[in-house]
Amino acid sequence: MSSIPSGMATLIIAGVMNASFTIPMKYTRKWAWENTWLVWTIFALVVLPFATALVTIPKLPMVYGSVRPGIILEVCGFGVGWGIAQVFFGVAVDMIGIALAFSIVLGISAAVGSLVPMLSLHRDHLNSTAGYAVLGADALVLLGVMLCAIAGKMRESASTQSESSGNRISQGLMLSVLCGLCASSMNFGIAFGTPLTQAARYSGASGVTAINAIWLPLLLAGAVPNLFYCVRLMKRNHSVHMYRAGRSHWALAAVMAVFWFGSTLLYGSAADQLGAWGPVLGWPLFMSLIVITATTLGVLTGEWKSCRMFPLGIQWSGVTVLVLAIFLLAASARYLQ
Repeated sequence: MSSIPSGMATLIIAGVMNASFTIPMKYTRKWAWENTWLVWTIFALVVLPFATALVTIPKLPMVYGSVRPGIILEVCGFGVGWGIAQVFFGVAVDMIGIALAFSIVLGISAAVGSLVPMLSLHRDHLNSTAGYAVLGADALVLLGVMLCAIAGKMRESASTQSESSGNRISQGLMLSVLCGLCASSMNFGIAFGTPLTQAARYSGASGVTAINAIWLPLLLAGAVPNLFYCVRLMKRNHSVHMYRAGRSHWALAAVMAVFWFGSTLLYGSAADQLGAWGPVLGWPLFMSLIVITATTLGVLTGEWKSCRMFPLGIQWSGVTVLVLAIFLLAASARYLQ
């Protein structure tokens, strides 16, 4: 049963948590990036999903045994696609900067992650007021992140003295596009993994926790590319020995995992509360809220301090467009009951 106001409120909390989860990483200075990301991967994509599914879903093995193996393989495939996106994102950030990569990835992910479930599951609503509202909101999301990308590029140009080659920038942009497409796989896993949630409900799981039956195979599969990439980096950079220092860093990585996995659980809960249209409405809302929160946190932490007012003005213009998209998506929910 859908609950639009509750779902929207849950999405806001999820967006804030997701945009904030990397903050502890700023204090893991005695570790290389791959050291922190490997521990985060183990906690966020393996330990927490397994423990949560085990605690919240009765007769867990029977749940997976009661659905077609193809459903589980499909969800795992989406998980691998999402995991590959995380690897692409890390490489793209190194090539074109955080702001530009972040905006491109979230914009493409928001639009594709919303449109594919709509075309697949709600095609009959395309030529309707609700369909037009969702398509219009997706267009606003793309416009908003495009403005944020322009502002981010201007900020990156102002803050660095070195000029990247055209080939390197082109590769970074291509990876960002691929990352945005692959990142949508997480939402596809939710949209097309509903037989798992139905089986979990039949086994006694509540409506809110039944989605954990999807998170477990989805995130376990997503952990594989991340683990492989981190191990590869540690071998190349000889950074395994860094685990001997910074004992508090383990706790910081665990906090990152709790924030990220918590935001993921809340997104799943919000999508469930929004009803059958949850994956269509919830994903672009989630992505937009992350961009808005990340921008606000960036301003508060001084990321734009050395930048002129013009790029910051463009950034806030993009955020304003995203806010309008959120209101349009919220209004469209009235026609989807």
